[in-house]
Amino acid sequence: MKHIDRRHFIKKTSLSGAGLALGTMVSTESCAVPPVRELSAQYMGGFAAPKLETIRAAFIGVGARGPSHLRFMSKLDGVEIVAISDLYEDNVQKQYDYCQEVGKGEKHKNIAKYSGGEDKWKLMLDEVKPDIVFICTPWRLHAPMAIEAMNKGAHAFVEVPIAVTLDEMWDIVITSERTQKHCMMMENVNYDRDELMFLNMCRQGVLGELLHAEASYIHELRGQMNEQERGTGSWRTHHYANRNGNLYPTHGLGPVAQYMNLSRGDDNFRSIVSFSTPALGRQDYAEKNYPADHKWNKLDYKGGDLNTSIIKTHLGRTLMVQWDETSPRPYTRLNLVQGTKGTLAGFPTRVAIEGGVEGATDSHHQWVQGDKLEILYQMYDHPLYTRLSQKTKDSGHGGMDGLMVYRIVECLRNGLPLDQNVYEGCFWSAVAPLSEHSVASGGAPQTFPDFTRGNWKETSPLGIIA
Repeated sequence: MKHIDRRHFIKKTSLSGAGLALGTMVSTESCAVPPVRELSAQYMGGFAAPKLETIRAAFIGVGARGPSHLRFMSKLDGVEIVAISDLYEDNVQKQYDYCQEVGKGEKHKNIAKYSGGEDKWKLMLDEVKPDIVFICTPWRLHAPMAIEAMNKGAHAFVEVPIAVTLDEMWDIVITSERTQKHCMMMENVNYDRDELMFLNMCRQGVLGELLHAEASYIHELRGQMNEQERGTGSWRTHHYANRNGNLYPTHGLGPVAQYMNLSRGDDNFRSIVSFSTPALGRQDYAEKNYPADHKWNKLDYKGGDLNTSIIKTHLGRTLMVQWDETSPRPYTRLNLVQGTKGTLAGFPTRVAIEGGVEGATDSHHQWVQGDKLEILYQMYDHPLYTRLSQKTKDSGHGGMDGLMVYRIVECLRNGLPLDQNVYEGCFWSAVAPLSEHSVASGGAPQTFPDFTRGNWKETSPLGIIA
């Protein structure tokens, strides 16, 4: 893709300097002056850490997402599982036993086990000193665990979101820059087949100049409320009750942000407005499924069932981001990107290109979809997917989890930059607290912090990795 003339584009959009000045920026947190980067610190966009011939990997949290990552990683060359930590001993023992079986007594021989206390993971970091730490715990623990891991000399890989508050995100950025340790939010959806193909098509200029994107996490998960003492629902339900905004933006947003090169050279996040519907579904579900004196019926559910946010970029592009884990409807991430020459969309996957696609459609008034998509896969399948899909197909979420973990290991062992940097994890996660601020202020625009302190303009877009 050619670079857009930034000044020309902004001049023609509604977010010119004068227009932005008219907005009411309510959140003082979002508008704070960025902290100065320490002289000894390093900008982490494009950062490549020294090669690790053998990666000594530790895991914190092996109840829900952790086991999938641990089990796939345990089978990869150049990886040794050295520690497992979880609140519950049975979770630790189950994954320990799995590693012993996979290793056949020759690999993962000295796994340290930690359980039974909320701070045992800190002891693990002190005693084991792993090279990398996978953090798959409740959201509120992501930031403190990632920060401590980096401070103790380990690269941190964090489940989504990377943190809950903007202050935590800044702390992660500052720590990563100071320690020169990676902190990557593990946005696995960026590694799905269609998302990778769309990225490839955008990079090849098939859509022309990109104008608009739509992203979502629409996934009815009320059944998690049955996890009352252990499991995701036991802690996530409280987020639904106490927070009102888009609490889980990154699955939809991550891929479209990379299509648009946001925070990487061409463009970046600028402001967001956000609105939520009334909060009805969770309360209704609790009343229908639990006794009147049940703890779920004692919560005051403040979070709207559906949140819609609109992001405006520096170049004036727009992104609509929706979130709904309550309403009875089919799963979707939307995954739509629109350009001057066509549109790519997901759920179901379909493509419209000006002039049509040879062998499939005659014009952009028809979608390429169904069996005809094979024509596009043959033309535009991402080379990373082509190379690795058979090796990762048996991992979680249709293979995307394994592809992500494989790339993490590949980059660390070869001293390559990661596919997702710390700033992207923070920008994508920042939608949650910024949307909460906007909703609370009646939809007033909120400004994104610039976690890169202006360096995004000099950061290379993610390439099409073979």
